[in-house]
Amino acid sequence: MADQETSVRITRAAKKRAAAAMSDDQTYTKKRVVLGELKNVSNISAPVDTTSGAEQQKPKCRSKSKKVKNSVTVATTKTTKNPVDTVATDSDGKSDDPQMCHSYGSEIYEYLRDLEADPLRRPLPNYIESVQKDINANMRGILVDWQKLQLLGVSAMLIASKYEEISPPHVEEFCYITDNTYKKEEVVNMEADILKSLKFEVGNPTIKTFLRRFTRVAQETYKTPNLQLEFLGYYLAELSLLDYNCVKFLPSLVAASVMFVARFIIRPKTHPWCSALEKNSGYRPADLKECVLTIHDLYLSRRGGALQAVREKYKRHKFKCVATMPSSPEIPASFFEDVKE
Repeated sequence: MADQETSVRITRAAKKRAAAAMSDDQTYTKKRVVLGELKNVSNISAPVDTTSGAEQQKPKCRSKSKKVKNSVTVATTKTTKNPVDTVATDSDGKSDDPQMCHSYGSEIYEYLRDLEADPLRRPLPNYIESVQKDINANMRGILVDWQKLQLLGVSAMLIASKYEEISPPHVEEFCYITDNTYKKEEVVNMEADILKSLKFEVGNPTIKTFLRRFTRVAQETYKTPNLQLEFLGYYLAELSLLDYNCVKFLPSLVAASVMFVARFIIRPKTHPWCSALEKNSGYRPADLKECVLTIHDLYLSRRGGALQAVREKYKRHKFKCVATMPSSPEIPASFFEDVKE
């Protein structure tokens, strides 16, 4: 009888151990998913490590660790916002949004200024005369305004969407944009050629990078956000892309000049620059004069008047019809003098 009881206890203990082993196997064989597919991370239970301290010091599976690390890195890269969105003005110090990173705003801006000035990241201001001699400045403007450099354009959009978006469109969708003029293989090959030419350095600061910051600073002078100022800034920035003479200016200088002209158009009797803009941009009105006059001429169609694609775009109501706003034909010379506190 005693032997029978002992046998029953042993059998039960064995069953418990087998059940525990099966439970552990199920825990570790769960299907792995990327971070973006997890609905509620807090509900996921991690297996408890019961190994001793000495055993914990040795990683058991290096390959798995690397895979997890890589997937986390990719997910983090995909979801990280553009550096410009973290750049904050002095007024952002009161913001409760942790993504504004107001404590580091000035350091990020200084880094972007250093990055844009790197000669290896800048186009040659005389590249048409010295490198691409088969076109002239007028032809360049027509090509930019035309928007039908389809293969190059959609391939660039594909790269940009992979850089900016969490879920970029498929290549087939970009082929559809071209009315299937180009096949998937052609778009992919052009994408590779672009990335090789850029040496995979696709994160350079652009005019819009700085314009977002300057627009936020300029909005401080308005009681409510002024959408006209924002759209007018975008319009002038796109106009500057049409003019070959703007290639020689740094993106931050063009962005500052764009904001100067936009404020002048909206309030022609008020000095378009202010101490806050000077502090945040690092530019005095005199520094902007040449670029400001060029952009103002573009706005008045005294330059690039035959190029209509961008102008027609910003005549739409959804952009507040900023392309139709009247402007004084001349900017007073006094506006290029230093701002008085």
